[in-house]
Amino acid sequence: MRLSDLKPGETGVITKILGHGAFRKRVMEMGFVKGREVTMVLNAPLQDPVKYSLMDYEVSLRKAEAQLIEIVPFEEWEKRIEDKLHINVETGDPDNISVSKDKIINIALVGNPNCGKTSLFNIVSGAHEHVGNYAGVTVGAKAGTMKYKGYQFNIVDLPGTYSLSAYSPEELYVMRYLREETPDVIVNVVVASNLERNLYLTSELIDMNRSMVIALNMYDELEKSKSVLEYEQLGKMLGVPVVPTKASIGWGIDKLLDTVIEVYELRSPDTRHIHIKMRPEVEEGVRMLIDSFKQDHSLSPKFSPRYLAIKMLEKDPEVERMLKDYPNYNKWSEIRDKANQKIEESLGDDANAIIAAEKYGFIQGALAETFQSGEERSEHSTKIIDTFVTNKLFGFPIFLLVMWLMFWATFQIGSYPMEWIEMFVSWISSKIGIYLADGPFKDLLLDGIIGGVGGVVVFLPNILILYAFISFMEDSGYMARVAFIMDKLMHKMGLHGKSFIPMIMGFGCNVPAIMSTRIIESQSSRIITILINPFISCSARIPIYVLLCGAFFPHYGAWVFTGLYLLGVIIAVITAKLLRKFWFKADETPFVMELPPYRMPTAKATIRNMWAKARQYLQKMGGVILVASVIIWALSYFPHYGVEDVPENYYEKSLAEMPYSTVESSDNSKMEELVANEYQQENSILGHIGKFVQPVMEPMDFGWKTCCSLLAGCAAKEVVVSTLGVLYVGDDDAELLADRLKTPSKTTGEAPFNPATALAFMVFVLLYFPCVASVTAIVKETGSWKYGLFSILYNTIVAWILSLVTYKIALLFI
Repeated sequence: MRLSDLKPGETGVITKILGHGAFRKRVMEMGFVKGREVTMVLNAPLQDPVKYSLMDYEVSLRKAEAQLIEIVPFEEWEKRIEDKLHINVETGDPDNISVSKDKIINIALVGNPNCGKTSLFNIVSGAHEHVGNYAGVTVGAKAGTMKYKGYQFNIVDLPGTYSLSAYSPEELYVMRYLREETPDVIVNVVVASNLERNLYLTSELIDMNRSMVIALNMYDELEKSKSVLEYEQLGKMLGVPVVPTKASIGWGIDKLLDTVIEVYELRSPDTRHIHIKMRPEVEEGVRMLIDSFKQDHSLSPKFSPRYLAIKMLEKDPEVERMLKDYPNYNKWSEIRDKANQKIEESLGDDANAIIAAEKYGFIQGALAETFQSGEERSEHSTKIIDTFVTNKLFGFPIFLLVMWLMFWATFQIGSYPMEWIEMFVSWISSKIGIYLADGPFKDLLLDGIIGGVGGVVVFLPNILILYAFISFMEDSGYMARVAFIMDKLMHKMGLHGKSFIPMIMGFGCNVPAIMSTRIIESQSSRIITILINPFISCSARIPIYVLLCGAFFPHYGAWVFTGLYLLGVIIAVITAKLLRKFWFKADETPFVMELPPYRMPTAKATIRNMWAKARQYLQKMGGVILVASVIIWALSYFPHYGVEDVPENYYEKSLAEMPYSTVESSDNSKMEELVANEYQQENSILGHIGKFVQPVMEPMDFGWKTCCSLLAGCAAKEVVVSTLGVLYVGDDDAELLADRLKTPSKTTGEAPFNPATALAFMVFVLLYFPCVASVTAIVKETGSWKYGLFSILYNTIVAWILSLVTYKIALLFI
């Protein structure tokens, strides 16, 4: 609870002081320190401020200030002290012993993209977040906890940002988090080999006057370049302790945590508040704003007045929005406008340019005294690799080769473990079929749960291989080069080169890909990228491709895979062009993107990422796919009919249409069961829905069962395969299903699918409406349900047209 929560006469014990440096230091000087008893005396007549009693004297605080002091009730504190006396230190489990509030440290990891924040977060918290070597992998705050030397660290990994300006969604997110959550210690992660650029963000954090530690990450790269940095001296100049780390291997982490504790406990000798001095004209404007801010006692103490003054001179939109509700805003704006006018008249440039130049000048001066650059290596590996992968002659062929290799490995190599899992699922089904009594529960277990989930789990190896390739491209730095070489094409579409990164991520899953569009600064480019992303073939569609390619194109699977993926990209490009021309105004966003040095991904990082994706996939099967499979089973099971309910004429008609192989391999009782199953499916709720939709899909020769599977795909695209399995063979056996789809019946001589139908079906699945999770992500990220509705209608219309065209063309050549 907070000090402001106390009622008259109640006593609490202080456990933590929040707020920025000046406020925190001032109240601690007045006696508000950890472990001190404080009694609430009374409210002022207007309920604010509040009088408190501590150390035999009385002091008044505003409620806004009291809100920044954490306490526990006096009775709880006494009990905690008593419990501590009875703890057996030798036998107690450190992870299970509760930590008092004064030993809980809230930490925010802040740094540029590619600085290694998420690696550090994974090492410290034991979390398994994906680490990628390009901007925008972390698109939201991720939280973790750990216990160390009697303290509990609550760690939050914030998105990578180059500054604290409201220019991009990441910067806005970080600004608001630091303002609203008020972490106890900020760990500013900087790249040791690129200090000048990374320390600009540090200079803005210094303006905020928060408790901070600098993690000098990737220190091994600085050592390899034979450069020398007197980091202790640099820390003294910045007023922030600096700790070298190598987060990828855990080197220096203990020292970093020890330093965090020292800063939190106000024991660090290097911690002091400095002001980065700027030109006199700028300092005069800052001073006038600070003096005016101090006259308004309602101004939130969560941000340093100097930080607010500098940001107001820069006309930062987030700070403007925050201050606009204060009664003195017009006065502050007038002071700001006069100061900016004087700066421009005297210095010949606006405040933004002058402040940025002054901060970089301070950084250069500090590095000139503490940093000695090593010898430049003439043949740097990054330059050598970029000579080929970003070359106008070799860049695109290399990229297409990588894509083809990724799809070939997904289809060919993944087929072997897929067979092993398939055999295991069939073994489980056979055992359950033997030992369970006939009835609805057995049918639900076999046809609904195992038939649905089991029909999808067999494709887990294919998805893992796909994610292994994507992970390698991200971690190595090649993904950023892909954005670089694709920028010109993206620009012609009216998009940013960064838009290609979410498109590539869409090969894995459209949902995180849609979320990753937060790295795009332009709002219109971001929305267009979101709307075209569902056309990118995600891993959920792989089971469908594997099934139909294996059945109809066993020798050309990789080519069909590549063609489908390219078709999705082409439709996405055309759609983006149309959206830019008819919906959004032209938006010329400059291409500013870091190209990080190449790094060899560690096996541990790749395996960790693969496992994380496997876990997500398995959770998805245990969640939405399981629920969808049970719903599909229920729709196909009710109303229920048995063998005795099948009309005689239907039995003869169905028997005549069954494939030769099925009739020849089945006895009379088995045939009766098959016909009864056929009758059940056709007259079930799902059958009626499929028949209602079937006339629309008739031009592509899609039967009602095929239509049912497409409708089921609205929950998750993987469900399409399991639905086909339930409807066509009543089993989860992918090999049996593939054989059934291509085997013609005795009377009609036609199979449920043929090569032309299979191609048309895969094209439709590629392009039609996104799954529920993707539509939800679209609505959430765009802030409007209209974009979700547009995606459903537009994508389905495009899918129908191109599926029909594919079917007609395929009939001419196949």
